[in-house]
Amino acid sequence: MGDDKSNCKNNWGLATRAVRSGLDRSKFGETAEAIYATSGFVYETAELAEARFSGESEGFVYSRFGNPTVRVFENRLASIEGAEDCRATASGMSAVFASLMCQLKSGDHVVSSRSLFGSCHYIITELLPKYGIEVTLVDGRSLDEWQSALKKNTKCIFFESPSNPTLEIVDICTLSDIAHSIGAKVIIDNVFSSPALQQPLELGADIVVYSTTKHIDGQGRCLGGAILSSEKWISDQLVPFYRNTGPTMSPFNAWVMTKGLETLHLRVKYMCESAQKIAYFLSNSTNVQSVIYPGLETHPQYNLAKKQMSNSGTVVSFEIEGGRKEAFKVLNELKIIDISNNLGDSKSLITHPATTTHQRLSEDNRIQLGISDSLVRLSVGLEDTDDLIVDLRQAINSL
Repeated sequence: MGDDKSNCKNNWGLATRAVRSGLDRSKFGETAEAIYATSGFVYETAELAEARFSGESEGFVYSRFGNPTVRVFENRLASIEGAEDCRATASGMSAVFASLMCQLKSGDHVVSSRSLFGSCHYIITELLPKYGIEVTLVDGRSLDEWQSALKKNTKCIFFESPSNPTLEIVDICTLSDIAHSIGAKVIIDNVFSSPALQQPLELGADIVVYSTTKHIDGQGRCLGGAILSSEKWISDQLVPFYRNTGPTMSPFNAWVMTKGLETLHLRVKYMCESAQKIAYFLSNSTNVQSVIYPGLETHPQYNLAKKQMSNSGTVVSFEIEGGRKEAFKVLNELKIIDISNNLGDSKSLITHPATTTHQRLSEDNRIQLGISDSLVRLSVGLEDTDDLIVDLRQAINSL
């Protein structure tokens, strides 16, 4: 009977796994997952405590190491992602940092795409070199640049796809083959796609990181992050770093994330449908210089996006005719869409990357990345699509 149930779970679809996988009910038989708000655990005997700490006996010892509520979330996300294992972290940036530092040492080499979220750019270009780790930045779209940048001591490569905020697409499958030819690990920040739209591990990546604050919570409530990979890599590389440095997700946040996973596929599907319609609208709007969206045939990597992603994403970036002054005017005229640097939320949010998420980059770096003063990034939420289009139209027409 147990084997039948296990086989059944292996054949579950995404929606069923999002609601049912990882469920670990207590003796009370609760419908919703329980919140185990405890820092520590007790043992019936001193011998059992010894066995737990030595790893001879399964079970929890301290919530910095693991917690029942957090473990439910980790197991459910791993099931959705198609990963062998997962560790939840306190934020997306702690996930990025841990995924790198748990496996790097002085003298190692990292290759990264240039087009990164501002804090990712800081970790790659400023923190890693402080530890004696060499870094090379490349145009993530160019396989030739990736190939040329790899060295014998390249330990891992890191990129976002789609990237923040210019939505560049990296060829995950081909790049993974290139990296693996020299034994380098492939780390991808999959936050713009979410596990609902892209499965990087199936495409050859080794490690996937998320800010679960985004689509997975998706309702602006809690911070969180996640790292997914093979059981062996997590056990050998990540767990020692994770346990001893403490980037741990709280039980309450894990519970919120678990409930968020139950509706992830529904929310993201609707957001993508709205984003596509909004991208078409913006493409035909006066005072809009350009629109960047993987679902538009004008996107230079449209075919690659269609190949890798099941849909085109929830974020649309576009340039306003003019510069910072005109971009600010459009943002300030919006009545429904909020100005905020978050994304993947049920509420539509818009930001000006050059002065918010990427403001710490030099002007030359921003220009190189295509982040002009006229660029804005729109995260499409769950509002009525027509209402969002009306809001955007009146704001753009105010110029």
